[in-house]
Amino acid sequence: MSDPTSARPTTAPTTAPADAPVSDLKSRGARALPVVLLVTLAGLAIAINQVFLIRAFGFQIISTGYYFLLLGLFIGLAFLFFPARAADRARIPFYDWIAAAATLGSGVYFAVHAETIISQGWDFAAPALPTVLSFVFFFAVMEVLRRAGGRVLFVVCVLFAFYPLFADHMPGVLWGTHYSLEETMLAHVMGVESIVGITTKILCELLVGYLLFGATLTATGGGQFFMDFAAAVMGRSRGGPAKVAVIASGMFGSLSGSVISNVISTGSFTIPTMKRAGYPPVYAAAIESNASTGGAIMPPVMGAVAFIMASFLNVPYGTVIEAAVIPALLFYLVLIIQVDTYAARVGLTGLPEAEIPALWPTVKEGWPHLLGLGLLVVLILAFEMDRTAPFWASGAMLAVALLRDHRNLWGTLRAVLFETGHSVAYLFAVLAGIGLIVGSLSITGVGNSFSRELVQYADGSVTLLLTFGAITSFVLGMGMTVSACYIFLSIILAPALVAGGLDEMASHLFILYWGMLSFITPPVSMAAVTAAGIAGCSGMKAGFMAMRLGAVLFVLPFAFVLNPALIGRGGVTEVALSVTTAVVAVWLIGCGFERYLHGRGPLGRVESAAVLTGGLLMLVPEVMTDLAGFALAMTAYLPRLMARRGTTPL
Repeated sequence: MSDPTSARPTTAPTTAPADAPVSDLKSRGARALPVVLLVTLAGLAIAINQVFLIRAFGFQIISTGYYFLLLGLFIGLAFLFFPARAADRARIPFYDWIAAAATLGSGVYFAVHAETIISQGWDFAAPALPTVLSFVFFFAVMEVLRRAGGRVLFVVCVLFAFYPLFADHMPGVLWGTHYSLEETMLAHVMGVESIVGITTKILCELLVGYLLFGATLTATGGGQFFMDFAAAVMGRSRGGPAKVAVIASGMFGSLSGSVISNVISTGSFTIPTMKRAGYPPVYAAAIESNASTGGAIMPPVMGAVAFIMASFLNVPYGTVIEAAVIPALLFYLVLIIQVDTYAARVGLTGLPEAEIPALWPTVKEGWPHLLGLGLLVVLILAFEMDRTAPFWASGAMLAVALLRDHRNLWGTLRAVLFETGHSVAYLFAVLAGIGLIVGSLSITGVGNSFSRELVQYADGSVTLLLTFGAITSFVLGMGMTVSACYIFLSIILAPALVAGGLDEMASHLFILYWGMLSFITPPVSMAAVTAAGIAGCSGMKAGFMAMRLGAVLFVLPFAFVLNPALIGRGGVTEVALSVTTAVVAVWLIGCGFERYLHGRGPLGRVESAAVLTGGLLMLVPEVMTDLAGFALAMTAYLPRLMARRGTTPL
C-alpha cells in the first residue's frame, strides 16, 4: 500500500523519482541490503511495540518520541534508496552515508528528549544543540523530498516551509503571523503541526502496517494471483483480456494503493495480452491506466490519502471505506461496460483457452491472499481495528506462505523487509515534506482565513464553490502529489464546502477525486504515459483516450457531493434508489461513449449522443432529470422495440 501520489515522482513507494527507473533504485538499495533490512526490522519492531502497546523490555515512549524515532530511521534510509544525482543511481557515495547517520542521530536525540521538548517549549525557544539539530533535520527532510518527491513538489514545499518568514508582508487573506528563521526551524521540527504533524502521525500510527501488508502481498505472489483469478473469471467473455486488466489492476491496486507501480507490474502482462486480442495499443494503454488509477480510490486499502482523510474527519478508517466503495464500484462498472461494448462493436473475443487458468486450482493456490484480504476487511469494518488489522493480515499471509514453502523462508522474509523498507522510506520522504505545508498554514493562521474568505467570495453559491474546488484540485494535482494536494485543500477548501451546506465526507472525497484526475488527463497523464511506454504508442494519444474512457471520474464527484446517498448517506431506500439510478446512468454513459447499446446493437452519432446525454442527466440528483434522461436514452431503443431487428444507425 502506498500513497497514491503523483508520478512526479510515481505514486508508489516501490517506484522512483521521475528521472530514475525502479530497477535502478532497487539495485541501489540492494547495495546496502544488510543496513536496509536491519533498519526496516528495527522500525517494524518499534512500530509493533507501540501500536500493540507491548512494552517489550519496558520500552514505551510518548507518541512524539515514537514519531521522531521512525523519522530518523526511515528518512535516513531514504538517503540510501534515492540518489542526489543521476550519476549516483548505481552507487551510494560516502556523503549519503553521512547524511543517513546524521539524520538518524538527530531523530534519536529528539526522541530521547521528546518530553523535554513539550514541557520546556523547545518548539518556541531551545538550547543551542537542539536548535542546530533542528536545522540539520529540516534540511535532511527537504533533501530527501527533493530526491523522492520531484522538483515541483520540492519547490512548493520550500515556498510553504519558509512562508512564516514573510507572511506578515503578504496582502489580504495571505497575511499571516511572522516567524524568524530560528523560530521557523524550531516550529517545523519540534512543533506538533509540521514535520511531526498529522502526516507523520498517520504514517506512524496507521500506514506502516498497511505498507507491510502491501509488501507481504507482493512478496508472496499476490499480483500474479489476482491476475490469474481475473483471467479465470472473465477470460472467456468477449473482450476478456481487457476485462482481466480492469479486474486484476483494480484488485491489486485497491490493496497496494499505488498507481504507477500498478501500471508497471500488472500492465506488463495485461497490455501485451490486450494487444494480441485485437485492442489497439492506445486503447490498451488507456484501459490499464484507468484501472490502475481506480485502485487508489477502491477500498479496502486505497492509499495514504484515505488514512489522512480519516484523521482529518476524525472518523474510523472503516467509515471512509464505506463511503468510498459505491463511487469506486461505479467507476469500475463503467470501465467494464466500455471494454465489453467495444469488443461487441468490433467483434473481439476472449482469451485463448490455453491462457485461461482453471478457477478452482487458482483459488486453491492463492487462497492465502484471499485470507489476508478477508481478515483485513473484517477486522477494519467489524472490529474497527484500523491500527492492528494490517499486522494480523500480513502475519496470516506470511505464516501460510512460509508453511507452504519453508525452504524459501529467508528469501520471502528478505523480500518482505526490503519492499517494506523501500515503501516506508519513500512515504516518509514525501509526507514529512508535505507536513511543512500543514505546519506553515497552521502557525501563520493563513489556512483558516483563506477558507473564510472563499465562503464570502462564493456568496452562497455551491456551484461556484465546487467549480473552484474542481479546478484548483486538478491544477494542483498536476504538480503535487495527491496527498499534498488533498492536505492543502482540506485545510483551505473543504471547510468552505462544508460551510456551503455540503456533506463533509463527500466534500473531502470530491477533493481527492479531482486531485488524482491528472493521472489520466493530458498534459501530465503519468499513468497513461507509463502505460503507453509498455504498449508502444504515443503517450499523448494514450492520455486523451484514457481521459475519454475515464470521463465518468469528472462527473462522479459532482454526483456524490450533491447526492450523498451515493456514498451511503441516508436511509436504505434512498441509498438503494440513488445507486440503482447511478448504475443505469453509468451503463448508458459507457454505451454512449462506445456507440453500442446492449440489446440494440451499434449506435449512430445521434443515437449515441442521446444515450450519453441521458446517462449524464440521470446522474443529476433530481427526479425530473432522471425521467428526462431515461426518456432520452429510450429513443435509441424505440426502433428496436418497434421492429424485430435493429434499425440502421443514424
